[in-house]
Amino acid sequence: MFLGTHTPRLDDKGRLILPAKFRDELAGGVVITKGQERCLYVFPMPEFQRIADQLRTQPMTSKTARAYSRVFFASAHDEVPDKQGRVTIPGHLRSYAALDRDLVVIGASTRVEIWDKAAWEAYLAESEDDFADIEEGVLPGGL
Repeated sequence: MFLGTHTPRLDDKGRLILPAKFRDELAGGVVITKGQERCLYVFPMPEFQRIADQLRTQPMTSKTARAYSRVFFASAHDEVPDKQGRVTIPGHLRSYAALDRDLVVIGASTRVEIWDKAAWEAYLAESEDDFADIEEGVLPGGL
């Protein structure tokens, strides 16, 4: 399970050093793809395969399933982190998430998310006020 918030920097070659606590689980390979709210999702290969299997079970006649699959898979980039735990974020994904130098990498349970630092701070400021209000809808009965 991926947890926590980290603030690495993107180097001049578009590489990110993965947080040390995530490296063991991601060492076997990752898939980086577009996420919601203009962030990037980083999946360990087995989790990406699980999601791909789920998407394969959707009927081809479902317009929303086709549209989601197209964007999800077309933007996906797979690679194995190097010995320093670095992964390269392709230009099209850096552009999508407006990644500059300062990043925020968060653990989001079964995936890691990569955010532009300013975008994360804006998202968090907007979302924190709603956090208590949405608990009931996400966790029926509450904690």
